[in-house]
Amino acid sequence: MSQDSKDPQVPPKIEFPCEDYPVKVVRDSDDQVHEFVLEVMRRHAPDLDEERITLRESRNGKFTSVTFFIVATGEPQLQALFEELKAHPSVHMVL
Repeated sequence: MSQDSKDPQVPPKIEFPCEDYPVKVVRDSDDQVHEFVLEVMRRHAPDLDEERITLRESRNGKFTSVTFFIVATGEPQLQALFEELKAHPSVHMVL
């Protein structure tokens, strides 16, 4: 079976630079973790628009999901960003 753009197994290609690329981080509800996540985002996406950051607390208040919109410059940037965020023990998911 050939893989073409309609194959659900093949993710869509992203054209870089990609403005408004969403990055969602699910982390513990902890101010220190928030500062770590912000620091990583600023380093990997210096044009980060902090006015557009959204936070959503989990029902029990234990976790917070944070959504950022960045200008994605390429796979190396995204891979480095995701790896650094996922390495922190209080970061549970990066999407």
